[in-house]
Amino acid sequence: MFENIDKMKREPAGTLPEFERRKFLKLGFVVTGVLAGGGLLSLVSTVEKSFASSGLFLEQYPYKPHYSMVIRQNLCIDCELCVAACNETNQVPSYGYRTTILERTVPHAVGRQTEFIPMLCMQCNDPPCVRACPTRASYKDRKNGIVMMENKKCIGCKACMVACPYNARYFSEEIHAIDKCDFCFVTRLSKGEKLTACSAACPTGARTFGDLADSAGKIYRMIHQLEAQVWTIRPKAGTKPNVFYMKG
Repeated sequence: MFENIDKMKREPAGTLPEFERRKFLKLGFVVTGVLAGGGLLSLVSTVEKSFASSGLFLEQYPYKPHYSMVIRQNLCIDCELCVAACNETNQVPSYGYRTTILERTVPHAVGRQTEFIPMLCMQCNDPPCVRACPTRASYKDRKNGIVMMENKKCIGCKACMVACPYNARYFSEEIHAIDKCDFCFVTRLSKGEKLTACSAACPTGARTFGDLADSAGKIYRMIHQLEAQVWTIRPKAGTKPNVFYMKG
């Protein structure tokens, strides 16, 4: 079973002061996946749990395009080229991060005993960070579903940081606001690029980015193949992430 996210070894620099980190530990953020009881979602149930209409949407995939990422966890080699590309593209300071890599070690495993877990904003369909923001600086784009930040509205209260189940946000001293992954929308997608910086830089293909609403696209085919086991991190939080994990 995966250990607590905040107890996993983080490769980049720390992102939160110690008193704030303790808040996350108290909330018990747990990565659930293949070995976590009830955390493994079959291919069909993953899609249904994340995108079922439930009276909110008329279509299975409510956004056009419906940006999503699939991370093939076993292909991550911790080269950190994704982190470097993200930092350079989005001008992330040394103390912050938009994406990071957690390390999980299983001493008694046969063969490979260490695996790496890329983490970023899960671009949730039901984001608690948006609900927690008192000024609506954090919002979900109505067209593509990306969870965005409007810096001028941010008052630095950090309520969204505490609300996020994935520790995916940090306070930027440079812009005096919360910063986070936006799937490189501002720096790349809005300028015509098709991939995020991290997925474009990955040498092993561990990160696949695309439009989940495109039935002819690669990411759609990856999610919908019957042989694959696809899961999300901390599904019991009910956030309905748009970042999926698998092996193979």
